[in-house]
Amino acid sequence: RKSVSNIQSSGINAEYGVASATLGAAALNLPINLITLIPLCENMPSGCATKPGDVVTAMNGKTIQVDNTDAEGRLILADALTYADTFEPSHVVDMATLTGAMAVALGGECVGTYSTCESLWSALEKGGYISGDRLWRMPLFKEYGDLLKSRTADINNISSGPYGGSITAAKFLQNFVKCKSWAHLDIAGVMDSTASFSYLPKGMSGRPTRSIIEALKLLSINK
Repeated sequence: RKSVSNIQSSGINAEYGVASATLGAAALNLPINLITLIPLCENMPSGCATKPGDVVTAMNGKTIQVDNTDAEGRLILADALTYADTFEPSHVVDMATLTGAMAVALGGECVGTYSTCESLWSALEKGGYISGDRLWRMPLFKEYGDLLKSRTADINNISSGPYGGSITAAKFLQNFVKCKSWAHLDIAGVMDSTASFSYLPKGMSGRPTRSIIEALKLLSINK
């Protein structure tokens, strides 16, 4: 639950920015079969809103104990990732302004990236070098997933501890991905312009659209 003081138009614009990044890549007609999915839902309080402790069932049948109602974006992203697998893709890449923990960890200088595939990570990393908008790989160790155990459901939507929030969020999402080549970009730290990127106007930055485009070009060559 967000207090009124935390609901700002700039934050909403950041969510628009993620969708714009996927649409921008799709509009370029690169020589690659690209499917873009943008999960959207209304997020407002009401008498039937999700409450702490509720258990919901995801598209893949897994049950989720919702102990943090502010960790709501990962719930619809989980279903989007499950749906993506129905297309039997070669690669799956998701982007989300998912956690403040990522902004704390890396600031605004690079995009925190999680990946289960070396070749996909290589394309993303090289795309970042080409564009100048860098990506940094983060760990997906099993131990972080253990922090999401629940007594009443298959998985909890929030970690049992206060640390490593971005990593545990990525481990949560991993439960809904079957594709062997998956990458998750937590772009919370780069959604707003920083002094290091002076060529960008103030406000929402649109990052890492250019890096994604360069990575897609590389993947289209090596497909």
